[in-house]
Amino acid sequence: MTSDPAIAVTGIACRFPGASDASAFWKLLLDGRHGASEVPPDRWITDDWTNGSDAPRPPSRFGGFITGHSDFDHAFFGVSPAEASEMDVQQRLILEMSWHAIEDAGIDPTALAGSTTGVFVGMMSSDWTSIAMSSPAEMTPHRGTGGGYCMAANRVSYHLDLHGPSMTVDTACSSSLVALHQAASAIRAGDIDTAIVAGANMMLSPALSVFYAESGLASTDGRCKPFSAGADGIGRGEGIGVVVLQRETDAITRSGLSYARILASAVNHDGRSNGISAPSMWSQIAVLESAYARASVNAADIDFVEGHGTGTVLGDMIESRALGKVLGVERSRPCLLGSVKGNVGHLEGAAGIAGFIKAILSVKNRVLPPSLFADAENEALGLSGKGLRLNDSVAKLPRTPIVGGISSFGMGGTNAHVVVGSPTDVRSPSRLSGTSVLTISATDDSALTSNVTALADFVDDVSPDRFNQIAYSTNIVKTGLRSRIAVAADTPSQGAAALRRAVLLRSGTASGRTPAPAFLFTGQGSQYPAMGRALERCCPVYSDRLREVVDAAADDLRPHLDRVLFDEDSAELVARAAIAQPALFAVQYALSAAFVDVGVRPVAVLGHSLGEFAAAVTAGALTMSDALGLVSMRGTAMDTAAGAGGMLSVRADVSTIVAHVELDSTLCIAAINGPGSTVLAGATEALERAERALAAYSPKRQRVTHAFHSPTMEPAASMLRASGIRVPPNATTVPFYSTLRGGEIDGADLTLAYWSEQMVRPVDYLGAMRALLADARPSHLIEIGPNGVLTTLARDIDTTGAERLVPMPGPASAGTEFAEVLAALYSQGTDVVWAPLYQQQHRTVRRLPGYRFDHDRHRLAGKPTLRFRSNVPAVEPILDDTAVGAALGGVSAESPLFTTATTVPDELDLETSICTLIAQLGGFETGEFTRSSRLRDDLGFDSIMAVRLGDRVNELLAPTPPIAVVDLADNLDTVGNLVDFVRHHTRTYPHTVILEGAN
Repeated sequence: MTSDPAIAVTGIACRFPGASDASAFWKLLLDGRHGASEVPPDRWITDDWTNGSDAPRPPSRFGGFITGHSDFDHAFFGVSPAEASEMDVQQRLILEMSWHAIEDAGIDPTALAGSTTGVFVGMMSSDWTSIAMSSPAEMTPHRGTGGGYCMAANRVSYHLDLHGPSMTVDTACSSSLVALHQAASAIRAGDIDTAIVAGANMMLSPALSVFYAESGLASTDGRCKPFSAGADGIGRGEGIGVVVLQRETDAITRSGLSYARILASAVNHDGRSNGISAPSMWSQIAVLESAYARASVNAADIDFVEGHGTGTVLGDMIESRALGKVLGVERSRPCLLGSVKGNVGHLEGAAGIAGFIKAILSVKNRVLPPSLFADAENEALGLSGKGLRLNDSVAKLPRTPIVGGISSFGMGGTNAHVVVGSPTDVRSPSRLSGTSVLTISATDDSALTSNVTALADFVDDVSPDRFNQIAYSTNIVKTGLRSRIAVAADTPSQGAAALRRAVLLRSGTASGRTPAPAFLFTGQGSQYPAMGRALERCCPVYSDRLREVVDAAADDLRPHLDRVLFDEDSAELVARAAIAQPALFAVQYALSAAFVDVGVRPVAVLGHSLGEFAAAVTAGALTMSDALGLVSMRGTAMDTAAGAGGMLSVRADVSTIVAHVELDSTLCIAAINGPGSTVLAGATEALERAERALAAYSPKRQRVTHAFHSPTMEPAASMLRASGIRVPPNATTVPFYSTLRGGEIDGADLTLAYWSEQMVRPVDYLGAMRALLADARPSHLIEIGPNGVLTTLARDIDTTGAERLVPMPGPASAGTEFAEVLAALYSQGTDVVWAPLYQQQHRTVRRLPGYRFDHDRHRLAGKPTLRFRSNVPAVEPILDDTAVGAALGGVSAESPLFTTATTVPDELDLETSICTLIAQLGGFETGEFTRSSRLRDDLGFDSIMAVRLGDRVNELLAPTPPIAVVDLADNLDTVGNLVDFVRHHTRTYPHTVILEGAN
């Protein structure tokens, strides 16, 4: 028989008695501890149910309980406090645990939005729903949606925007393992590639405890003792377990994130057996045989079985007999047997997922924890004669591929068995190199602080060889939320320190506007020996792009480029235009292309002199090879045909210069770099005269070999024109601001004549820059070149608040600055594509700490609050009419809202009154939100709340016609938009005048 395709278990999250997460759960198991405790007083008062009970076995005072079960970060999921307080705690916990499990799988949960990811939940009961629904008179819309079983799965699909199957399965004690079977089947069928599987059980009522006691199934001490001589019944437990399943791919195999593989699963039913609640040995045998056949494994291959193991005498006996019938074959070593119920109790609907998580952790760690109470094995079970051994200590599993089975049997006769195996283990070696960026995001600044702190603590303990992979993992998993921080670092200690500094400085949170950078391409004069080396060593994407240009250069130029770019001993080559200019172009092209490769695209480009060539490539007007050919010819022409001369920078504007010196063919304006920054070019003697005449304006000679952008360049320009080099015209895809024309031009204008004219005419950086700032309104000015020249010049220009960023700050560059620029842009809202920043060996996702939810925002009840069994009609939470009346300027609950025609809507403080409505309907304090708060995403206003809000607004303002609920729902964007919409409606339509005593 052909085996089913393997499915990888890539993510885990859980909260079980005595264990707040998967790591604590594994330690609990290895230590052989349990999580049982007395029934907490916030669940029920045990004396009310044990004293004087006529049951054969009174309900136990003990059970397996989790702590903090009422904690829920409602704002994170966009749920209002009012709705959250009506939600089953199981729904709340599943939401948070699902997020953690997805992160544990190396997936950004926000990246699943719109996908066909499925959600499968196993639940046997909901004490919350039973309590909440017991008083129909107190029913509210949110109580209805907060208690439905289906909502346990549907909420995950809704809040994460998942479009695959979403269902809650109830087959009693086997619910969550059956849910896992359904999920695996959907993956194998090709319906989905990823599934979230959860099991949940919370004990808020003693009802089931009383049922077990009345049925003679309850243990006396509240503990399950699986397969033990002391087994005397069921000890109840609660908890939440979530796993992520994915179709196994090469990427998952390489990542090492797979805990185990699901080889096969099977589900069946007892049919008409010896009682609907009694287990059937023959059906258990059948489900085991079916699962092993589908997995193409022999009974002798099974290394361990995580049994159902309730600790009831009849249940343990039937289960052991069924196992013996299937596994009692000739084998080299006995099959180990155990049950997690000894540690955490019988989790009922979540029992299967608890056993499954124990099993896959055992496979991953190649160790099977002890089964509690195994030291006193029930000899009547005859396990040794059935090929089984009750595991009474920490047991090492074989080095060969491991195969294990997990059983879960429902009280109503639905049985499930899952077969798991070792993950495909492919090592991903890594060596520390290059600069990485650590990223973290949260829903708001407060949550960001706690999550950054947690990440910093985690990074502190990371080994250096794993640091690049950990940083890459944060880029993949931790980037999807609105408030964000990123820091660049070379080592774990640097990264942890940078994260802590970022929190203190609060410099990294997004400001609202998505960054819209402009690229400024530096001109000649910014070059220096080895100008490409520092960044090339630290940044793979830049290195690849730089090599692309060098490889495209002519054979005789290529070795010179290598020397100028990477060799400190290349000063003589840097002085030659024929070499320096192609080298500068190479740096600029590589830097610009690297930014684009990581998702940073300019809203406009501007090049200073030589920088216009790389700018034209970025704008789409030239190809890289065409531009390189032009630059090479330009540099050669300048070295060959240009006249002698020099250049002089002056801290003065053109009019001041003209007032002091005479401009002629020997002295001219070469560049206008700012309001008080001008460059002259000309013959040496003319420059000397100008220097004396302009002594009061800080004249400074430039270290150049020619009088660029002056008539002395005409012979070189003529040589370029005569070359006939091909310059095919292309339209620009990014606005190109010409420093020759002083404004935006189209790519079709960038002809050979343009490039020739550009050599002899002045550079109008000031004019072009002002045009760019006015048209494109960039948020950032990024220098594209080996030095921070143009961004320095921009200090003297009104850049309307645009931030200046320099990814290559000159000879002192450490090579980390490019990553620092990316970190700054990401922190302010840019969605960076991180993979190109890393070497292939570093593009491996590793596990990270889970998101730190904020549980202090609103304290929610751990069980429904109601006037139990009251016949008093329900009263929906209403506005404090007195408070609203005060907000409306004196209108109170005792008087009609509008008693005279002199009260007009324009005079009402609409914003205050509507905010009061929102606060009371959602359960907020008015100070918790602002005009910019999003009603749906931040405050949780769904269609139900929109209807209620519409009713209240119409009741409050009585406009004619009333505001339609559909129109109101269409304007549930932000609080401010809603207020403006209502204000516009009330101004457009006159309100209804209600006169006292009117019929």
